Amino acid sequence: MNIQPITLKGNLVHLEPLSDQHVAGLTKIGQDIQIWQHLPYGLLDTTEKMKVHVSEMLRRAANGTDLPFAVIHLASGQSIGCTRYLGIDKANRKLEIGGTWYGTNYQRTGVNTECKYLLLTHAFESLGCVRVQFKTDARNIRSQKAIERLGAVKEGILRNHMLLPDEKTRDSVYYSIINTEWPQVKTMFREKLMRS
Repeated sequence: MNIQPITLKGNLVHLEPLSDQHVAGLTKIGQDIQIWQHLPYGLLDTTEKMKVHVSEMLRRAANGTDLPFAVIHLASGQSIGCTRYLGIDKANRKLEIGGTWYGTNYQRTGVNTECKYLLLTHAFESLGCVRVQFKTDARNIRSQKAIERLGAVKEGILRNHMLLPDEKTRDSVYYSIINTEWPQVKTMFREKLMRS
């Protein structure tokens, strides 16, 4: 697995390596507090908070554990959210897709489907992954349904998996797609993308 910064291009969005130049656009799009309700970062609604978050993502990228992307809406040219590879395990050829958030106007559109398609295609077909996993807050039913619509298999719940900024605990639901499932999942994705 040769993990390098890369731009992944779609028809609605492209994913480009996250950088400090995205801070202003991400701060603007991240003003709706509902975006942050189930994410473990706390509220990222100021330039300073977003700068700290982006710096942390870039630090992780430098350490080789994560590869963060800004989601760029092609029609407007605007940053509309973030996503990333995390938990990169080269020895076992696996990683996780997560840390995903979009501005509320781009939720429940084709944006998430296309982002996941781009990330999964790159993971399985370019990086040679044998497993890609997802996790979400057990209280976030909408996210669980979205992950299930991707064709991921629910594996179970890790109880008290994370401490949130308010010191409450979070249970996390885990899902995965493995390399032998990818051809069928890819066909499903293409059908969904054609419809949208």
